Amino acid sequence: MKPAAFDYLRAETRDEVLAALEKEGADARIIAGGQSLMPMLNMRLARPKLLIDIMRIAPLAQIDEAKGEVVIGASVRQAQLLGWESLRLKIPLVAQALPWTGHAQTRSRGTVCGSIAHADPSAELPLCLIALRGTVHLRSAKAKRRVTADDYITGMMNTARSDDEMIEAVSFPVVAGRGYGFREVARRHGDFALVACAAIVDSNNIRLAVGGVSDQPEARDWPRLEGSALDDALNAFAYEVDARSDTHATARYRRELVRRVGRQVIEEATQCLG
Repeated sequence: MKPAAFDYLRAETRDEVLAALEKEGADARIIAGGQSLMPMLNMRLARPKLLIDIMRIAPLAQIDEAKGEVVIGASVRQAQLLGWESLRLKIPLVAQALPWTGHAQTRSRGTVCGSIAHADPSAELPLCLIALRGTVHLRSAKAKRRVTADDYITGMMNTARSDDEMIEAVSFPVVAGRGYGFREVARRHGDFALVACAAIVDSNNIRLAVGGVSDQPEARDWPRLEGSALDDALNAFAYEVDARSDTHATARYRRELVRRVGRQVIEEATQCLG
């Protein structure tokens, strides 16, 4: 199929983007890498009147460190972040998850913020955002605001972003003294996950986030459980999450993966902690 007709704006500045969003509202969509948006346009699941290209705005293509956070601009490509020399040191969970995000070809075009904007429940970067308690930086022509991960993703591909706002950046906290683990099960490497699990462990606590199970990534926090106590917590989590069945996997299978893969990533994170 071909997309419905639309106007195209190649923005040169952030103010140009914000002015267009203020004017067009829900009839405008921002495009950066286009790896999520273009299929939706081609299938006519999205029919914007105006497409705003932000890839020429240099300040949005930067990775910065500020106040204990890594701030990733709206047009930073996934391959660019994966190649950032400080990634494994600063946000190791994202370093583990990014190689699972699509394929080398899509990572060379797709952006970090674009994946988070799309908020697919099976995608790796929204899962990392939830697991790490990251922040989404939103800006309109009138104001800017920071939205926590838990408040930003509101449902299946739904977010708290208003029609006149753009994602300016996302940020992940840099925290020492933690171990990380990430695994996913998919039909083949690079496909959307049937279930993905991300674990963060410190000296006192465990945090486990799962994606691909329900309409949005979910996380739970526990003390440092072991043995049957950890099994019981994982089993309760598997049943608390509203697991869905589809053509790829049953809800029962997804719950079982939460138990098994969840334990594996927690063990990996514990080993990394030393």
